[in-house]
Formats: sequence, C-alpha cells, structure tokens
Amino acid sequence: MKNRHHRRSTPTVRAARRIGPAPYPLNPKAALTIRSGMKTVDDIGGKLDFLVCATCRSGSLNLNEQGLQCADCGTVFPVELEIPRFVRNEDYAGSFGFQWNEHARTQLDSFTNKSISRDRLFDATKWPADLSGQNVLEAGSGAGRFTEVLAATGATIISFDLSSAVEANYLNNGHNANLLILQASILNIPVRPRSMDKVICLGVIQHTPDPAQTFRCLANCVRPGGEIVIDVYAARLRSLLSWKYLLRPITKRMDSKKLYGLIERATPVLLPVSEFLSRVLGRFGPRLLPIVHYPSLGLSPELARRWAVLDTFDMYSPAHDHPQSAAAVKSWFDAAGFIDVAVEYGLNGVVARGRRPPPQA
Repeated sequence: MKNRHHRRSTPTVRAARRIGPAPYPLNPKAALTIRSGMKTVDDIGGKLDFLVCATCRSGSLNLNEQGLQCADCGTVFPVELEIPRFVRNEDYAGSFGFQWNEHARTQLDSFTNKSISRDRLFDATKWPADLSGQNVLEAGSGAGRFTEVLAATGATIISFDLSSAVEANYLNNGHNANLLILQASILNIPVRPRSMDKVICLGVIQHTPDPAQTFRCLANCVRPGGEIVIDVYAARLRSLLSWKYLLRPITKRMDSKKLYGLIERATPVLLPVSEFLSRVLGRFGPRLLPIVHYPSLGLSPELARRWAVLDTFDMYSPAHDHPQSAAAVKSWFDAAGFIDVAVEYGLNGVVARGRRPPPQA
C-alpha cells in the first residue's frame, strides 16, 4: 500500500534533513513554514510537560509558529506534517522509513481484522487493557501497529520513531487525542528523565547501533515505581545459522528500492513452496527458504503475500541486527537497578519486563 503523497516536505525541512542526525539548531528568529493543519496548542501543548529539549536536555518546550522552542537554549524543533521533529534525518533507520510507508497498514489489527498485534503486546507486557490515568512511552513505533493498541487503553501515549515511519503512524493513529507522535532518536529521547509510568519497545532494540546503550536510554525514562517492557532478537545458534545472517552482509548494503523489488518478485514464487514445506515439516518447514512466512496466522492469500514481503524485507534490509542472549538482557535490567525482573523467550526472541523501585517512604 503506497502512501507517497504524505511524505512531501517543505524545502526548509528537506534541506535540514541532509545535514545530520543531531537536533535542528535553528535560529529562533528564523522563518519556518509549518503546515496549516498542524496539531493545535491543545493537542500538543497538553503533553509538553513530558518533553524536554533534545539539545540542552534541560529546557522546557513551548509551541509557537516556528515549532517547539526550548525555553533555555532557544533551539527550535519544527513541526512538519503535524509531527514534532527532533532529528534532521533518518540516520541508520532509512530502510524502516521506506518499508513502513510502503506497508502503512499491512500489520494493523484494524486492517487484518485479527488481534495479532494486540495479542503480542499484552502477552509481552502482562498489562491490563485499561491504562486510563497513566502515561506510556512507545519507542520505535513503525507504522503504529502497537500504537493503535496502546491508544485504545485510555493512557496518554508518547510514541516516537527515528524514521519517516512516523508519517505512516500519524495517518493511521494521529486522530487519537491521547496520542502524541514524535520523530526522535532512541539515543536522545526528548522525554523528561524518570517521568513515564510505562515504557515499551518491541521489535526495535536489536536494530540500534548499541542495544545496551539503547536500553539505558529507555530505562532513564521510567519513573520510580514505573515499568519497562522490551523484546530483542535472541542470540541462539539456530537463528545465527539462518538465511538472514548468511545473506545480510550483502543485502544490508543494497539500495532499499532494489532490494524490495527483488523480494517482491521472489516471494510469490516461493510462497507455494513454503506452504508445502509447512504442511510436510510443520512450523520449521518455511525456515528452509530465504523468505519469512507465517502460515499459522491464517491471513488471506493477498495479505499473506504482503506480510511475507514486508517481513522478508525487514529481515534483510536493516543497517543493524544485533541479537542478544537472555543473560545479557538480564544484566541490563540489573545494572539499571530494576526489580521484579522477568526474562523469557517469546514470539520475537527475548522478552523482558522490570520495574523501577518505588520511592522510599
């Protein structure tokens, strides 16, 4: 599903994106075009108390005609296509921006008419379905498959991604009054330290340059008594010997459009073979082929094809793929001082939960 129309940028922002991954160091007095349909003061302003300047890491942000401006250092972060932007470009996450704008709705429960994303989220978190009165930080939103589920809990949601996938997420979920979507780096999260009741990061950490550092940045957002839930690919022998790690040294260096085109042509040819292997060998059968296929999801043929193309591209294209052992993940939680830690193997590898100790009475 192509959604190229929503990726248009003003010349000011497009030029800025070519500079680098750091926050926009704009002159507070400089003119900046903001789309007339941008979020209102009520929409964004009501959630500004959670945010902090990504440049000086201390100043509060105020919304004006230029964007979000730091009260301390004066840095202005533009609001483009109704999304506050705390980075200039997609850095290492360009392939994710490409895939989620190509597949903006493919994995949404509201599109598949299944509860695949909802089941995965609540299986990982063990949270109740009603989170009214709480605030939740979602790191690495993609097109918003989990954002859609979180927004329905009644919590205040701050959701961000490094890539232009935020634009797909906004199209899918931006109508929710309890949601604020940001484009920001997971290594420089523009959220006040220890301010969030819950932090969730699913399917993301292994795709960052330094997963341990990424976890520390996420953990820093959890308030005393708050919770964090993550998952990360598991470093197991059977995974490391898969097609993915045999081919990634080549595919991760390919142009995203060329790689996607190759996968889009090959997948329909290999899917019938995968179906046969699944019937003969069970769930291990499809792993013999260099594509991703989930016959057990019960998707329609067309949706199964699109899902396979998406996840196969997701497997081969990222710049980073760093699986972790359960012991390594447990050490992250221990180093951060979390309690009630649970680390287990789940649908996407290692799933872990923990809680920051509540304040002393």
